Amino acid sequence: MSVKDFESVIINNEKFKLLFSEKQIQKRTKELAKQISEDYKRTVPVFIGVLNGSFLFMSDLIRYVSIDCEIDFFKLSSYGDAKISSGRVKLLKELNCDVNGRDIIIVEDIVDTGLSVKYIEKLFKKHKPKSMKVVSLLVKQDSLKYDLKIDYIGYNIPSKFVIGYGLDYAQKYRNLRSIYVLNENGD
Repeated sequence: MSVKDFESVIINNEKFKLLFSEKQIQKRTKELAKQISEDYKRTVPVFIGVLNGSFLFMSDLIRYVSIDCEIDFFKLSSYGDAKISSGRVKLLKELNCDVNGRDIIIVEDIVDTGLSVKYIEKLFKKHKPKSMKVVSLLVKQDSLKYDLKIDYIGYNIPSKFVIGYGLDYAQKYRNLRSIYVLNENGD
């Protein structure tokens, strides 16, 4: 599979249509970075990426912010190889840095039901950060099952399965430069 932008791609005999091009994603990521840089111009926040999906978005976001910052990652699992969340979150990798008394920004690729963000909020209560905000490239507002605040949103999208730009299908297709949505209409 090429990593070039296509209007559609066929994966596992399913058609995915282009939702956001590489150019659109980069433009929106720059806008988010500019806002975050303005909001944190007097502090040095710690960006914490949620692996594996956020790594591409976080990489680009970090390059576009104009402030000093630190980065770390932790890994959660709630999907496995399925297209929908398992409904359970499992911590697979802890943080390496101390975030006690620090401003932290959680970086998500996508917020679906909100289960992972709720888990993260609970997890960080014991770490006692000074502040915690969440940035997510994609949010499925209609799928949210929890009352939570996503502070910086790239795009609100429909409750459909998406792949590319870090988002996977059974751990594959993260390397697509654009984001594609499952075409349930078959056209």
